[in-house]
Amino acid sequence: MTARYLIAPDPENAGLTRAVSGLDQSGRSVDLKVVEERPLTIFLNAREIVTAMTIGDYPEYLALGFLKNQGMLHPEDEITSVEYAPEIDTIVVRTRVETDYEDKLRKKTRTSGCAVGTVFGDMLDGLQGLRLPETPVRTSALYKLASEINQTPSLYLAAGAIHGTVLCQADRPLVYMEDVGRHNAVDKIAGWMLTEQASPDDKILYTTGRLTSEMVIKTALMGIPVLASRSGFTAWGVEIAREVGLTLIGRMRGKRFVCLSGEARLIWDADPGTLPEEATRHRRKGAGDD
Repeated sequence: MTARYLIAPDPENAGLTRAVSGLDQSGRSVDLKVVEERPLTIFLNAREIVTAMTIGDYPEYLALGFLKNQGMLHPEDEITSVEYAPEIDTIVVRTRVETDYEDKLRKKTRTSGCAVGTVFGDMLDGLQGLRLPETPVRTSALYKLASEINQTPSLYLAAGAIHGTVLCQADRPLVYMEDVGRHNAVDKIAGWMLTEQASPDDKILYTTGRLTSEMVIKTALMGIPVLASRSGFTAWGVEIAREVGLTLIGRMRGKRFVCLSGEARLIWDADPGTLPEEATRHRRKGAGDD
């Protein structure tokens, strides 16, 4: 199932979960696999930017993606090194020319996101005049993606309490990242794209998280024209998606989905009545509502 991925979840990675003993509702002893959570402090040159709670995999992608999505790294910035020190849970991204981010740090606000749920006020400025490419997306591809992603072995299926985000191209899932916060998972995708210089024009971003304003903003600033989720929408998220021409698809479960923005991109080439029902054991329940 994971052969088509460039990066797939690794639920067997012993460093990402821990066995914990407890009692169930009948008082019987149970052993449960739970997701690890650890801090990662991100520096940009000599300045400490944020401490994120994360599962600890792909710290380089997380740091690069966070800084890029916050508008602290620009295409003209030359990254000279990314240094991860696991013994002190710290990562330092260095650029050839240091930049002063005091003004941006003063504008930092808390948002509705979990874990690293911070955006800077001037992220909205990056949307001014932005129009995403009119890349078409087939409904048959959406159904195929949802089916394959939901059957992929993952930390969510093994332990729960985690979000997933998948970068896709047509009907192929490419990079599948998980983390305790949906923003962390998106930032890892952004960091991978930055490192690999991957074009966003023909991509789809699939997430288990809610389609909120900050999720829409991050996707749009990454240049990805389509954002899909099993979860629901917020009104502001829909409004921003319509302003920038982002195709926004939510409540994508089994044979059903709802498109509230950018529906002109959709090519309706699949009959939902001919599709098999989604197996209950593959359904994500609650992850997108955390």
